[in-house]
Amino acid sequence: MIVLLLVVTLTFGAAREAIAQATPTGEAVMAWPVTIAPSWFDPATLPPQITPFGILFALHDAMVRPLPGQKMGLGLAEAWTESSDGLSYEFRLRRGLKFHNGDAVTAEDVKFSFERYKGAGAREL
Repeated sequence: MIVLLLVVTLTFGAAREAIAQATPTGEAVMAWPVTIAPSWFDPATLPPQITPFGILFALHDAMVRPLPGQKMGLGLAEAWTESSDGLSYEFRLRRGLKFHNGDAVTAEDVKFSFERYKGAGAREL
């Protein structure tokens, strides 16, 4: 037992010293753990608590998106205005947007998506 304790102490002591002497270099890589695998990557039905925005934005574009150091960044929208009471938003879509199959993205498509999200469980809308 004493030998085991000595081995563990020496091992962790050496590791701690090596970590303390290490100087980070290169690029940082960020990873998002997803603890519960979604059965479907539909943004209207994914639980937001377990699906990081980084994964959703890799699969689906958004009208606007949160960016570091800013309130919101541009996505499908090239501009937007907010009503004085903060309850209404008007978005101007970028020109030339297309779905994966080549069909044009229209304002009607965006309206359909928002109405669908609102009814499918996105309680935040």
